[in-house]
Amino acid sequence: MELIVFDLDGTLLDSRGAVSDYTRDTLARLSDLGVAYTVATGRTLHAARELLAPHGFRLPQVYKNGVMIWDPASDVYSHRNFLTLTEVEHVLDAVLEQGVAPFVFTLEPGNRHAIYHTPLRSDIERKLAEDFARRAGVEVRPASSLPADAEITNVSALGAVDAIGAVEAMIRDEPRLVAYAGNAWEGGDWRWIDIHHSEASKGGAIDILREQLGASRVVCFGDSDNDLSMFERADESYAPNNAADHVKKAASEVIGCHDEDGVARFLRNRFGLEL
Repeated sequence: MELIVFDLDGTLLDSRGAVSDYTRDTLARLSDLGVAYTVATGRTLHAARELLAPHGFRLPQVYKNGVMIWDPASDVYSHRNFLTLTEVEHVLDAVLEQGVAPFVFTLEPGNRHAIYHTPLRSDIERKLAEDFARRAGVEVRPASSLPADAEITNVSALGAVDAIGAVEAMIRDEPRLVAYAGNAWEGGDWRWIDIHHSEASKGGAIDILREQLGASRVVCFGDSDNDLSMFERADESYAPNNAADHVKKAASEVIGCHDEDGVARFLRNRFGLEL
C-alpha cells in the first residue's frame, strides 16, 4: 500500500485556501482508482473538516502539525501531544515580552476547539482574531476565560519579523518545545509562529499512520518548515515551486506551483489519470 499525504495551505490548496476544480477532479480519480490519501496540516480539524468532506478523505488525518490524529470513521482523536502548564507559561512569557498577543489553541470536552488571546494590540492581530472566529466550530475568547483544565494544543502569534525572530530564539533552547515560523500573508513586515510540544510533528504522526495503515511507502507533499519532519520520514517528498528554497532543497523533487495545480498535475502523471 502506498500512502499519499498532503499538506493543505500552500500545497494542495490554492492561494484562496480552496480546492480547485482541477484538484477536486484529480482527488475523485484517485479515489476511484483506490489510491490511499490523507492530510497532515497545521490547521485544526474544524478549520479543515468542511473543506475536505466532499473530496474522499476517509483515512485518519493529522492536525495541528502532528499534535493530534483524527479518525473520521470513529470521530475520535487517536493520538494527542498537549503542552503542559509550565510549557505554556514559558511560551506566553516569551511572546508577551515581545509585545505580541499570543493565541492559545485548546481542545475541550466534546472534541470542541477554542482559541484564547490576550488583549489585542494591533489591527493585524484584531483581523487575525476575526479570521479565526469565522472558522466553523471555533470560538475566540479572551484569555481571562481560559478554563483551568483546558488541554492546550499549541500557541500561535503574528508579529513583526524581529519580534517573532526573538520568540523563535527563546524557544530554540527548550528541549520539550518546537516552533514553526514563516512569512505571513499580511506582507513582508510580518511573520507567524506556531509553538507545540516537541513530540508533536507531522513526521512523527506519519510514522504512526504508516504502522496503523500498513503502508509500505509514504509519498508526501509540503511547502513549509513544518513539513520538513514529514519529508525526512517519507519515501518520497515533493515541494511545490512556491515553497521556500530550503524546503525545495530538502524535497525529492520540486513540482508546479500550488496556484497551478502542481500537486494534482503531478499525481495525474504519476498514476496515469488522464487516460
